[in-house]
Amino acid sequence: MTREILIAGRRYQVGLNRVNGGWDCVVRSGKSGLRSSPGPSTSTKDAPVRRLHLDAVLTEAGVLSLLLEGKSYEVKRESLAGRPGVTIVIGGRRYPVEVRDPRSLRGRQLAAAETDGPRTLLAPMPGKIVRLLVAEGAAVEAGQGILIIEAMKMQNELKSPKKGVVRKMYAAPGAAVNAGEELAIVE
Repeated sequence: MTREILIAGRRYQVGLNRVNGGWDCVVRSGKSGLRSSPGPSTSTKDAPVRRLHLDAVLTEAGVLSLLLEGKSYEVKRESLAGRPGVTIVIGGRRYPVEVRDPRSLRGRQLAAAETDGPRTLLAPMPGKIVRLLVAEGAAVEAGQGILIIEAMKMQNELKSPKKGVVRKMYAAPGAAVNAGEELAIVE
């Protein structure tokens, strides 16, 4: 499962897979890296990437005990009336957090409303790039097709998240891609 998480205004793409009673976690950071997280770091297509293994147990309502790369953390969740998302408390520090499912209608609408700055087009599933509909440097409208990806013998058109210019096209026809992989950047 992949989620978009905003923590104190910073956007992260987080992929979680259940493995041997724990979770394998892949975290992609857009603008800045994860400075305080342990674990090996690699860089893919200019986006800092962290791969971590964690164990999580819900100890009581709103309290999660995490074992992350051998270090223990207590994460508390607080909901504040009138504010979207929640606040998490780790080690006495509060962080506003909003979790979005990029596949949900609400998640896509919220993401589309944020038109400032560059937006990254991510592969929604593993597949193969069939065709590019625009070239790098092309002007595009919000909702205009950027490329076509094939997965499980079905072709899906991926559309521009905003009006702008395709600054970088990472995808190439015939290339295999993984879920969450960056395909293009629209500014």
